[in-house]
Amino acid sequence: MKASSISDREVGTPQTEAVISQIRERARNLFETRQMLCTEAVVVTLNNSLDGGLTEAQAVALSAPFCMGLGDSGCMCGALSGAVMAAGLFLGKERPYRNRSDMRDSARQLHDAFKASNGATCCRVLSKKVKHNKKDHLRQCADLTAESAEMAARLILQKRPELIDRLNNRFIVNRQSGIGGALLRLYRYWKA
Repeated sequence: MKASSISDREVGTPQTEAVISQIRERARNLFETRQMLCTEAVVVTLNNSLDGGLTEAQAVALSAPFCMGLGDSGCMCGALSGAVMAAGLFLGKERPYRNRSDMRDSARQLHDAFKASNGATCCRVLSKKVKHNKKDHLRQCADLTAESAEMAARLILQKRPELIDRLNNRFIVNRQSGIGGALLRLYRYWKA
């Protein structure tokens, strides 16, 4: 199967497809409500949904530098960075030294699928047409965040289907409004 078809891959049951859809929408919600930026939303969603073993604070600390195209440099899309990080977390968790080749292959598959779907992987290129329209820019980045979370979830669950049994339903179905997200963001900021 071509690497660029990750988003089209069947991973199994209708339950698995429903989980992938929920992961997609949870990542979108974390981004849209401005609780988290692109990379953070993807990594936190997958880590919390599939029991990646990191605390939410650790997931944010790991992913925050990659947001906005690698530290606001406009390089690789942060959502794609998050997908690659999450895939590495789950595919390398048990035996990272033995699974390095598979993790690199998964990163390439995610990169190629993302590029095939969006025409580029560079944040600056992706946002060029919308950077002067805040609303369109936010919507585009939310879509890229959701798509990247879905691609990573699909790849992870294809290679590690047993993770579906560790699903955190409470986290995955939770959604906040814009106001609720802002309040949570403030709470996390002042709590830290």
